[in-house]
Amino acid sequence: MVTVNLGTLFYVLDHVYGALLHRTKISPPFFSRGWGGTKLELLEKMIKQLFPDVGQNWPPTLVQPIWKTIWESKTAVLREGVFRTPCDEQLLNALPPESHNARVAFLAPKFLPPQKMACVLHLAGTGDHTFERRLRLGGPLLKENIATMVLESPFYGRRRPMLQRGAKLLCVSDLLLLGRVTIEEARSLLYWLDSEAGFGKMGVCGLSMGGVHAAMVGSLHPTPIATLPFLSPHSAVVAFCEGILKHATAWEALRDELAAQKAVTTIEEVRERMRNVLSLTDVTQFPIPKNPDAVIFVAATDDGYIPKHSVVELQKAWPGSEVRWVTGGHVSSFLLHNDEFRRAIVDALDRLQWKESPL
Repeated sequence: MVTVNLGTLFYVLDHVYGALLHRTKISPPFFSRGWGGTKLELLEKMIKQLFPDVGQNWPPTLVQPIWKTIWESKTAVLREGVFRTPCDEQLLNALPPESHNARVAFLAPKFLPPQKMACVLHLAGTGDHTFERRLRLGGPLLKENIATMVLESPFYGRRRPMLQRGAKLLCVSDLLLLGRVTIEEARSLLYWLDSEAGFGKMGVCGLSMGGVHAAMVGSLHPTPIATLPFLSPHSAVVAFCEGILKHATAWEALRDELAAQKAVTTIEEVRERMRNVLSLTDVTQFPIPKNPDAVIFVAATDDGYIPKHSVVELQKAWPGSEVRWVTGGHVSSFLLHNDEFRRAIVDALDRLQWKESPL
């Protein structure tokens, strides 16, 4: 009788999925058009400037989405909103025109005052181009009086640039731009939920890349919110230089561009340059969130994309936060453990105080 270690099976499943998706010629690799030139330099500078003014850059620009109702039942309503991205002119000029308008879905219980409800903003993982998966994750939480808001990322869905195939960003600068703009938009939406909609509690969550962005947004928020990174690394370095996505990266194209500038010649030097650039996404360098007790990481035991050490690093950097482990790999956990993600959302929100209603 042959016994198979289940953990190994999950890990292998991640690699088989990754090989089918990334090593075949079905789709192009990430960053096939290189580093992004002056855009990359601009973004490196802008991300380094994110921290000194954290205190001064609140409140963010208030967005006013234009809403339309998609469906309505006796107990809930789903609306979709559109708003102009609140980014400053420099970021706006760097963004492809297709990404200038943001889209958001908003699923909320009816007949309950918002101050007695919570709302969680769900950010997109790699390749999550639509609202559906995140609405399915949030839908069952309606019975817990938790609303779900879903942001369509720049470069994804209807905001995808014409020349981009699927989620395969054309330049390294696009990855930093996607992150920076997502943070701006998420902060503005949380401000809207707080000041305009008047929700009693708020949170932010995301899966994989969306979890990295959720951790950044939670870290920068001036008041306590629930922060829930699911199956997420502490930095994009881990995903693109250690995990399966390293096989989906156009290392040769990146090397050719640097070689033309006489900067580097070997692939290892190219990888080192990538590590330096993506170190800007290292969440352990971000401030500790206002209420680390309301930070719950859900990580997989045998994740081919995200090594365990990466999750542990982030927990160490944010004392008081909690890590919950689910049995599985990246792909299987994404498919099988939605109940664990929902339980974490409920528990993290329970650790927050209700906002006092204005008299």
